[in-house]
Amino acid sequence: MSSQEESSHNESLSADEIRSAANRRLGFKMAWIVLGSLLFAFSLVPLYNVLCTVTGLNGKTNDTATTLNDTKVDTTRWVTVQFTSSTMPGLGWNFQPKQASLKVRPGQVETALFEAKNITSQVVSGRAVPSVTPGVAASHLKKIECFCFQKQALNPGETKVMPLRFFVSPDIPDDIKEMTLSYAFFSVENAQ
Repeated sequence: MSSQEESSHNESLSADEIRSAANRRLGFKMAWIVLGSLLFAFSLVPLYNVLCTVTGLNGKTNDTATTLNDTKVDTTRWVTVQFTSSTMPGLGWNFQPKQASLKVRPGQVETALFEAKNITSQVVSGRAVPSVTPGVAASHLKKIECFCFQKQALNPGETKVMPLRFFVSPDIPDDIKEMTLSYAFFSVENAQ
């Protein structure tokens, strides 16, 4: 091999080594980007839920019991609260409100009933997640007693009527005449 061919061969090896090192660096950078994206995606769900619960965005409501503290009933107006429900795949329940809507006075405590039936041959537990639309009305719907505060378990074939005691805050804006309270029931682990 001539010295010129040997020099060319060494240069091509150096270029290959440089390209290989650059590819390795690029691979590590891409792996970090993928890992960072996954971590970011997993952290978004809890952050989004906290943001929605605090601000009432997306119809999320605070799932803690509310008590009446000198709330006065506004007898000058009505607000219609519509009820909808759904069960997520894998739960094995039929779940629906016993009334389509209630016409309520702001500040007056009302009770709505929901019915759940386990259509499987085993004990199934579920948890309800509420959502209110329009989103600005979410902070004005105050739940006193709700099946959504804790996990619910039904025996095979069992039917259960679940009450919701609530009121609409008297400080709800005058232009909100209707709101929809929707519950989605999700399956949870069968633990005591």
